[in-house]
Amino acid sequence: MNKKEFVEQLAKKTKLSKKDAQGALDTTLDLIVATCKKKQKVTFTGFGTFEARKLKATQRINPRTGERFKVPSKFVPKFRAGKSFKQTVSGKK
Repeated sequence: MNKKEFVEQLAKKTKLSKKDAQGALDTTLDLIVATCKKKQKVTFTGFGTFEARKLKATQRINPRTGERFKVPSKFVPKFRAGKSFKQTVSGKK
C-alpha cells in the first residue's frame, strides 16, 4: 500500500475528506520526524517506537583499493515494533 492508497483508506474509515485525511497523515508524519530530529522517542503503546539512534564512528576498507577510511558517527531513524503489532503480524493474535 502506498501513501495515496493509505490516505484513501484513512478517509473512508474516518469519514474525512481525502484532503483532510492527507493533512492529518502529513501532520502526524511531520511530528514524528521533528521529534526524532530532537533525539526524542515517539511511542505508540502496542504499535511501536520511533527514535533516532546514534551509530558509532567506524573504519571501513575500500574493496577496490584496500584504502582505509573513517565513517563519522551519525544518527539514523529506527522503528521498534510493539508487542501487540508483532503478535498481530505473526498471526498469534
